[in-house]
Amino acid sequence: MAAVASAPPPSLEILVRGPEGFSIWNGPPFTNGQPGVKLETTSCNSSKFSEDGSRLMVVKSDSVITIYDCISYKEIRSFQVPNSLAATLSPRGTYLQTFQKSSTPQQKNVTVWNIETGDPVYHQFQKNMTKTTWPSIRFCSNEAVAYRHATNEIQFFDAGDFSKGIVRRIRVPGVAAAELSWAPPSYVAAFVPEAKGVPASVQIFSREEDAQSQPVARKSFFRSSSVQLSWNQGSTGLLIVVQSDVDKTNQSYYGESKLNYLTTDGSYEGLVPLRKEGPVHDVQWSHSGSEFAVVYGFMPAKATVFDKKCNPLLELGTGPYNTIRWNPKGKFLCLAGFGNLPGDMVFWDYKEKKQIGACKAECSVTSEWSPDGCYFMTATTAPRLQIDNCVKVFHYNGTLFFKKMFDKLYQADWKPVSPERYGDIDELIKVIDTLRVGEAKPQGEKSKASQTSGKSLPTTNPPAAKPAAYRPPHAKTAAAVQAELFGQSSTKTPSKNALRNKKKREKQNEKKAAEGAGSIGE
Repeated sequence: MAAVASAPPPSLEILVRGPEGFSIWNGPPFTNGQPGVKLETTSCNSSKFSEDGSRLMVVKSDSVITIYDCISYKEIRSFQVPNSLAATLSPRGTYLQTFQKSSTPQQKNVTVWNIETGDPVYHQFQKNMTKTTWPSIRFCSNEAVAYRHATNEIQFFDAGDFSKGIVRRIRVPGVAAAELSWAPPSYVAAFVPEAKGVPASVQIFSREEDAQSQPVARKSFFRSSSVQLSWNQGSTGLLIVVQSDVDKTNQSYYGESKLNYLTTDGSYEGLVPLRKEGPVHDVQWSHSGSEFAVVYGFMPAKATVFDKKCNPLLELGTGPYNTIRWNPKGKFLCLAGFGNLPGDMVFWDYKEKKQIGACKAECSVTSEWSPDGCYFMTATTAPRLQIDNCVKVFHYNGTLFFKKMFDKLYQADWKPVSPERYGDIDELIKVIDTLRVGEAKPQGEKSKASQTSGKSLPTTNPPAAKPAAYRPPHAKTAAAVQAELFGQSSTKTPSKNALRNKKKREKQNEKKAAEGAGSIGE
């Protein structure tokens, strides 16, 4: 135990992907003002880490999927999967799951591959791929259990041995989505949409072998087209965002949404008592699973932190917000407004119950805390936005630490690492604050001498010029003529007509002056 405790925490790493492929950066703090390159740019179409950060999946073409080890970044194995439409890794990187274009129902187009051996361990046919049906086979966080929802039932597998086939079934007529609790995987939630006048419902079932196929908790609701299911750490509570395509109050073009809460012990079942009307923009559990934060209501939106009994603990104020990100250590919160909002961000110290900073990250598409909880990264990526693509890294209090512009950026992700592998957040912050002493500028905007020392990223991107207001061509010419007519200064060379008119005016003024002088002399 002592040897484990004394082991240094892993360094932070960032994956960035552009048109040329992906590369791996060494994460902050940077020693020379720029992130070092741990893995040079490698050509690919897409890339994704496993949930624990141990493996990296890279799709290099329509038929080649390569798996990398995330310590050495050496290739472990490549798979030839013709006509592949989607691929994903299991949480610990043990399995690769692929979805292929199928021409006949007899062709089983979903395959689960064992990465170590390269052999397929499971096949099935799936007609199409949607957000609720992919991945087809889902795993709990420790990969002890695998499951899928099929017609009128939820099927469970032994993730260590798929040859056993289905080891348990829970019958749920009309089930359209299922979500397994993840720590521990002791419950499964099932969503059944509305049908023939029967309201939609979310039901929670126990996964124990000797449990009856009766729900331990249930919530019904009308006007629901889809739901988002979110379990907490500890598997005691389930947050349900119910979305309807139509708002019968005609207050929102985007429909309406409600936030429900269910507990596995039956102590709470109903709506979360939100204090403002309007949609639920975002909701997230803290890492401990003891509280959750919600952004809700018509703009300016309101944000509140609740405990596991839906009692409000902290009001985070109102503003143009639609995103909440909880620090993995549970100490800090970032409240932001991205998408069609201007990009305002405020940072809160939840332990001290106070706001510690505010800033802006305009046009951000993705945002997330670093695994150690000390940095916050935003990225403006294509194809959502084709201009001003960039990566920004902020300190925990919102001060800009690093910025880099790209001609085209598709992806920017932290390498996942368990927060428990890092020390106490207060000690980590003290170290960072010590390193920040003497910093006058955000890293990435320092002198050329500091940027060229050591192996680092090239800084060929000039600072972006402030865009000028648009003026049509005829307005530019008109402004120059107007300046000449009224004797104002002009930055442009006068035209020939303007010069000719100016000479005429000067001669007329001289003639009038001479006539005036003659009349005075008489």
